[in-house]
Amino acid sequence: MKICSFLSAAAILGATTAFAPVQQQHRAASSTALDATIAVFGASGLTAQECIYQALKDGDSVVGLTRNPSNCKVPKGSGGADADKTLSDPNLNLIGGDVTNAADVAKVFENNIDGVIVALGGKTSDVGDTMLTDGTNNIMAAMKDKGIKRVAVVTSIGAGNSKDQAPFAFKILMMTVMKKIFNDKNNQERAVEESGLEYCIVRPGGLTVDPPTGVINVIDGEAGSIPRADVAQFCLEAVKDADFPYVGKTPCISSVGGTSWVKDRSKAARGEM
Repeated sequence: MKICSFLSAAAILGATTAFAPVQQQHRAASSTALDATIAVFGASGLTAQECIYQALKDGDSVVGLTRNPSNCKVPKGSGGADADKTLSDPNLNLIGGDVTNAADVAKVFENNIDGVIVALGGKTSDVGDTMLTDGTNNIMAAMKDKGIKRVAVVTSIGAGNSKDQAPFAFKILMMTVMKKIFNDKNNQERAVEESGLEYCIVRPGGLTVDPPTGVINVIDGEAGSIPRADVAQFCLEAVKDADFPYVGKTPCISSVGGTSWVKDRSKAARGEM
């Protein structure tokens, strides 16, 4: 597996409000497992599909939990000509279940899991007001029971202490139509930070289904956009690289540093066109 270094003096010190795009520098590094078994929660979501697809391409095994396993497809960003085909592989085990049901979560950990990616999503009208927090608490409890330490949790720019990194228009949405989901995200993040696990809370900017850019900026200023494929690569490294520099941190990432973005609710952004 290729491990990337995202380190730069500006990124680590947070000395500037935004960073120019920097091509990742690949290096060899130790990891939790060379060919790992990774648990992915929210497995039929667009970012989770990227995590699964890339992990399988890297030679890893994946155990995924989703309410709808049949909705797990090859992602548009990394999948190329195979995009939208049913995602299947001998090293992929998809389990149908509800993350808010501890018994369903426990089924994932009947396998020997090395690292965990939490990429939950959905409208609160569909999944409830506390699904993110309740589901993540179930996952972390199961991790502790099995002695699993490393977890990457995908939330959003604007969550936690990153509110000022969200563009003004997005802040309005956070305080109005997205208020419930951000209350849940904030509680989810707080639970992760207090868990005692080796966590990385990943806060991406505006998500797209574009092909991976290979550019992942950790920024301190206003967020730009980022393909889900790049978010997935960051998450996979967070759970596989023993020396990952953002363990215990809440990095905001984008492929475009310091540029404003507006929440794209179009079908194209969700890969539906």
